[in-house]
Amino acid sequence: MKKRVLISVSDKSGLAEFALFLEKNKYEIISTGGTFKYLKESGAHPIPIDDVTQFPEMLGGRVKTLHPKVHGGLLALRDNPEHIQTVAEHGIELIDMVIVNLYPFFENATKNIDLEEKVEFIDIGGPSMLRSAAKNFKSVTVITDVADYQKVQQEIETTGNSTLETRKYLAGKVFNLTSAYDAAISKMLLSCEYPDYLNASYKKVADLRYGENPHQSAAYYVSTVEQGAMKDFEQLGGKELSFNNLRDMDLCWKVVSEFKEQLACCAVKHSTPCGVSIGSTPLETYSKTFECDPISIFGGIVAMNFTVDAPTAEELNKTFLEIVMAPDFSTEALDILRKKKNLRIIKIKNPVSDKQTWVKIDGGLLVQDCDHHFSNEIQVVTEQKPSPELRDALLFAQRVVKYVKSNAIVVSNGTQALGIGGGQVNRIWATQQAIERAKEKFSGDLVLASDAFFPFRDVVDFCAEHHIKAIIQPGGSMRDSESIQAANEHGIPMLFTGIRHFLH
Repeated sequence: MKKRVLISVSDKSGLAEFALFLEKNKYEIISTGGTFKYLKESGAHPIPIDDVTQFPEMLGGRVKTLHPKVHGGLLALRDNPEHIQTVAEHGIELIDMVIVNLYPFFENATKNIDLEEKVEFIDIGGPSMLRSAAKNFKSVTVITDVADYQKVQQEIETTGNSTLETRKYLAGKVFNLTSAYDAAISKMLLSCEYPDYLNASYKKVADLRYGENPHQSAAYYVSTVEQGAMKDFEQLGGKELSFNNLRDMDLCWKVVSEFKEQLACCAVKHSTPCGVSIGSTPLETYSKTFECDPISIFGGIVAMNFTVDAPTAEELNKTFLEIVMAPDFSTEALDILRKKKNLRIIKIKNPVSDKQTWVKIDGGLLVQDCDHHFSNEIQVVTEQKPSPELRDALLFAQRVVKYVKSNAIVVSNGTQALGIGGGQVNRIWATQQAIERAKEKFSGDLVLASDAFFPFRDVVDFCAEHHIKAIIQPGGSMRDSESIQAANEHGIPMLFTGIRHFLH
């Protein structure tokens, strides 16, 4: 009994072999445009879509498969006598299989081309055929992925047809694909920040060994419509990346990306910065980061916003690290780092581009703007004003503190985050923790940054006890006047930014 398959693809991998197999198994091939030509050249005997529709392709190829003789052949229920009678009356032959790839919209959505050009990559006929075939999966096999040719071929060889279970699975893949495709198009065309329906378009890159813990499964997806540092990095060496690795990499790269005009290095452990510094040479910058917390950096991730040279690589290799990230590595540095077999070496290609953060809660999703803003209206609220050096030190600490879990305090000497106190349930504990850690390593002038206001004057009093030279905080507490009074009593300059940087 003759069956019919409609084929229209851009990815022709494995197609010739599969099409010839289908012909041998009594499938008549219907095809379009470039696919028709390719199949003819491969030795198959396709018939053009025009012979089925009795209507020519038109509008530059925009209309060729949008026709009742295509969709009637796909949607007719084989066990419905009325459907079968209707298609017979209209001379519509049934179509039993569809093999379709979509126009490459994903590949072109992020290119620097005009909107009109991008619109031409929006496929209409392809998704329509796929959806019609998928809706009628009880009778129609629909393939969008070349990886599925082998499974369908094996089932046809065994039973003469694909199984219902496989057809249902393949139909699910269709709607998974078309929903992502439509989401990508919607993202491009909509200008509103929070649309009525939140849709996403992400493609799976890999199944991960496990999630945060070994008993949790996980996978890694990248956006089809956005650029991003965690989308297009290149792994130059080491083991495969884990769930925790990827999340920590994201944070680590975002920290060093704050410092556009300076060499910067950050070490992260368990989604928390444990060392951040700026410097004048690659080796100095990394060494200062290491000095921030030589214990916590063990088994951590290090990101640098500069090219790693050989001396820096030698120093990196003295410590057990999970990952080293940078925009580039010298040939000598790579040779040195690759001596550590399991060290993951990551070359970052793109800048940070996230515009939103999404947080999953049970039965819902919270969506917000990313915290990229820094205040341009920083005010000195005390009688004592900071020196230019102290002000620069405060601004350095402020750029670090927003990446530390709240309640967050960063104590710095201006080029190193020497004390980081984060994730505490009250601000005085975070302050005590940060100052004590900083004073273990450094005896010079220190400044303190807070991610949120001081609810009481106790933070300022503790800073005075330990000779903190200046403070920066958002302000906004009902008791701001008490903190300002305490700072004046102790002669500590304090700045208000007006911007809170909670990170939960």
